[in-house]
Amino acid sequence: MNEMHSSGRPNRTAAAVKALLACVTLLCAAFAIAQGGAMSPYQDEKDGVSAGGKWMQFQSEDKMTAAHKVRFELVANNYFREDPNYPPRVDLFCENGKLKLADFNPGVRLPPPNRPGFWGQPQLEVEVRIDDYHGYHGWNWERGHFLSMDKGTVRGLLGAQTFNVALPTRSGRQIAEFSPAGLNLDEVRKSCDLTPKKPSKD
Repeated sequence: MNEMHSSGRPNRTAAAVKALLACVTLLCAAFAIAQGGAMSPYQDEKDGVSAGGKWMQFQSEDKMTAAHKVRFELVANNYFREDPNYPPRVDLFCENGKLKLADFNPGVRLPPPNRPGFWGQPQLEVEVRIDDYHGYHGWNWERGHFLSMDKGTVRGLLGAQTFNVALPTRSGRQIAEFSPAGLNLDEVRKSCDLTPKKPSKD
């Protein structure tokens, strides 16, 4: 009996060591994602990798057209009062080397549009700061969830140190504060055909 009991002990020890190693491996993987990557919320998109600074880059392929898609995301340094768990963010959606859409998602439900665009489309007027530039822009209001940004603002924020967006919300005027510095501009040029351009103060 003693012989059988002692022969089973190494097996239990080996199993415990394997379980411990598996846990350590999972923790290391989670730590690596937290440090240099991000899980994608979209089913067909690969998990994100750092694009420099606070930017993340996600890639996918259209299953019907095989178009190569790249999304660059920048999350704000703060959040709006209504939802402390989902800070505002900027997303650049690029397809086959061209910018397709740039949107500002405040992380909260938007108020109704407050102005018409050139073609009569609903817009929300926002106040934008890009470093020492400051101005007002009408961004297309998309179903009350996000605003479609103009290309000039996108090019301005690419090379900026500071990017802030002030807008009316259901809780009053709030400001989303971003730190866009550090983005890999070569990757953005290759994936989106975008280059930085300082906005005019005139």
